[in-house]
Amino acid sequence: MDALLFISSGLMLVTACLLAAVWSLHFKNRRSLIHLRAAQRSANSHIQKSRLDLMETRNRARLLEDTVKHGTTAVEKMHRAIATTTFSLIDHFATDHEFRESARRAHETHNNTSQQIYRAARTTNKALHLLADSFITGRKEKQITTRPSPGTRPAQTDKSPRNSRK
Repeated sequence: MDALLFISSGLMLVTACLLAAVWSLHFKNRRSLIHLRAAQRSANSHIQKSRLDLMETRNRARLLEDTVKHGTTAVEKMHRAIATTTFSLIDHFATDHEFRESARRAHETHNNTSQQIYRAARTTNKALHLLADSFITGRKEKQITTRPSPGTRPAQTDKSPRNSRK
């Protein structure tokens, strides 16, 4: 009976030790999982911030292009309204038929020329936008791809005197 009691007590002690070891391993694994999830959230946050930075850069470029385009259109409409008013007053108050025809030709020439100028301004705006987009967005994308992830340190060179020979 004493041997059976001794064996069962020993087995219970071994079971208790194994249970304690499993319990300890469980808490270590749980702590490691918490740290791993925190690192994953940090990495995802870094990626999301990079995406938002790139989107902000693109939106600013688009806003600039739209501002110039709509500003050019507004100036063109004002210019056309002033020119139309001026030429219609000349046409209305001119007494000489030859002068009136000359003013109409000038009005047509003026409209064609101003239309070409504003078209050129819009085309130049688009071209500048494409050029700026390729440079600025390309540079921003390069910064994003070369930016080190959080938690990593830049490589350091060893400048200790032990490696140098004289």
